[in-house]
Amino acid sequence: MVESDLNGQTALVTGASSGIGAETAFRFGASGAYTLIHYYENPKGATEVLEKIRRAGGDGELISADLSDGSSIAQFIGSLQTSHRPIDILVNNAGSLIQRRPFLQITEQLWSDVFTLNLTSAFLTTKAVLPSMLQRQRGCVVNITSVAARFGGGIGAIAYSSAKAALSTMTKGLAREFGPNGIRVNAVSPGTIDTNYHKKFSTREALDAAVAATPLQRLGTATDIADVVVFLCSEGARFIQGQVIEVNGGFLMV
Repeated sequence: MVESDLNGQTALVTGASSGIGAETAFRFGASGAYTLIHYYENPKGATEVLEKIRRAGGDGELISADLSDGSSIAQFIGSLQTSHRPIDILVNNAGSLIQRRPFLQITEQLWSDVFTLNLTSAFLTTKAVLPSMLQRQRGCVVNITSVAARFGGGIGAIAYSSAKAALSTMTKGLAREFGPNGIRVNAVSPGTIDTNYHKKFSTREALDAAVAATPLQRLGTATDIADVVVFLCSEGARFIQGQVIEVNGGFLMV
């Protein structure tokens, strides 16, 4: 049995084949939303998310696109604009550090790729779904930023943290512009989360140091983040607008 809170709504989650995106997509699907599961390099993971949603009594579909590539983004946007399912909930979760490099070793191409994936794709996807939200005078957008946007991130992550900081700022601008139209826009800023992202880009020593610096004395989980995202799209969050919610176990208090 699905929960009925989001029954009849359509949710799009980008980067939803693993980690935070996968858990968020599942939670939306299990809460009654028809869920569009975006993925790129992990069709197996995306398929498993959809199967899990269906076992929970929900439904959805898969959408593949490389959101670090301009032409692929254009095709993705085109499919959204011609879809018979207007988007009620958008979660811009797709993102990656791509490569950890010290500042002087960051090429212009890497800088561009990181910004395209983490910021430009969210800009264009949001721009694509807003017209139908405006027509219906309702909708929710949640951008997934990062605690790195607050303090610059670790060594080698300047491009990523800069893009995420810009995404946080875009969140506030969108909230101010579209709030009068019944559209709520917020962001969730994860701390260090125990997902494949940190298995790829962080050392065990760095993760242990993050735990030691966190008052709750553990890494976060994908569920910790997904719970907040789903809440922000629920009626319980009806007066929350333009906020960047830090979910980091106390690692950074603002």
